[in-house]
Amino acid sequence: MNEFEKDFDYLGRIQDYYADNRCLPSYARLMHLLGFASKSAVSKLLTRLQLQGFITRNQDGDWVPTDRFFERTLSSQPVPAGMPIAARDIGSDAFAIDQYLIEQPSNTLLIPVKGDSMIDAGIHAGDLAVIERRNSANNGDIVVAIVDNEFTLKTLGREQGRFVLLPANPAYPVIRPKAELEIFGVMVGLVRKYR
Repeated sequence: MNEFEKDFDYLGRIQDYYADNRCLPSYARLMHLLGFASKSAVSKLLTRLQLQGFITRNQDGDWVPTDRFFERTLSSQPVPAGMPIAARDIGSDAFAIDQYLIEQPSNTLLIPVKGDSMIDAGIHAGDLAVIERRNSANNGDIVVAIVDNEFTLKTLGREQGRFVLLPANPAYPVIRPKAELEIFGVMVGLVRKYR
């Protein structure tokens, strides 16, 4: 294994530690975690990771992750959900989920989904809806709306010139607001964890 491959392995261990603890490990913890015999070896690794753009120092001199630290591997080959295709070497690029899903961080929030009224749209209980705060939406957008002082996630539709909220489950009725319908935000993505 060359130095680059070793550094990538070390980076993976540091990323796993960060996922569990929400901070980068201390030098002593890194020595133990990575099997290094000295703080000097840790310092050299951190400098290499800094040069590669994975970590940096904040104004207090502490090591902190950069956006690149959170990038994940994106395969250049899609996986078919239909008929299988022959496996071959798959190239890859770096991919940051946050940059892919979120255009306006200050106006975006994640809202847990409750219930099954949008199941036929592939939105399940426990999913996290990525919502961009807006007070307007287009016909067909999946929105978080406020109806009768309650939030709901539905598809925005029109009936006889009036906006309605359409469920994606035949067991639920179309919501026809008697008063004003307020758009809280538009769903721009969805996050689902399977385990």
